[in-house]
Amino acid sequence: MKHTLGIAELYTTTNPQDEIVTHSLGSCLGVTVYDPEANVGGMLHALLPLSKSDTSKAQENPAMFTDTGMQELLNQIFKLGGQKKNLIVKLAGCASPLDIVGRFKIGERNYAVVRKILWRNNILISGEDIGGKKPRTLFLNMNNGETTVSSLGQKQAI
Repeated sequence: MKHTLGIAELYTTTNPQDEIVTHSLGSCLGVTVYDPEANVGGMLHALLPLSKSDTSKAQENPAMFTDTGMQELLNQIFKLGGQKKNLIVKLAGCASPLDIVGRFKIGERNYAVVRKILWRNNILISGEDIGGKKPRTLFLNMNNGETTVSSLGQKQAI
């Protein structure tokens, strides 16, 4: 079954027939987490880097922010039986499609925040398609854990 995430959403599952997809990753961060031993996986589509910019929105919807969304995604993966030592984490997005003068650097900041969270938790990044100016669509196939990115008519595994 296909589960499509919007901006500021996350989803976790243990169903091997699920495919999770999110579209329109510009400066947003897309993260897939998969544990092949427990067959647990999930995806996050985070909009902004830090929840301190609006703590009430972060409480309502942790997936809006990279810091709270990543922690919530990991918490849900662990609740479903995922083990830190088995996690395969892949990242996509963090582009600068509209920030021509580099004033806001939201994509770069999203990337820096997720790397810091993963580093603090001793979790390695297994693959990524990050930066540039192109939009991306991110897929996680729960049958085999394959993460793919589609952009400008081309699809590739990461």
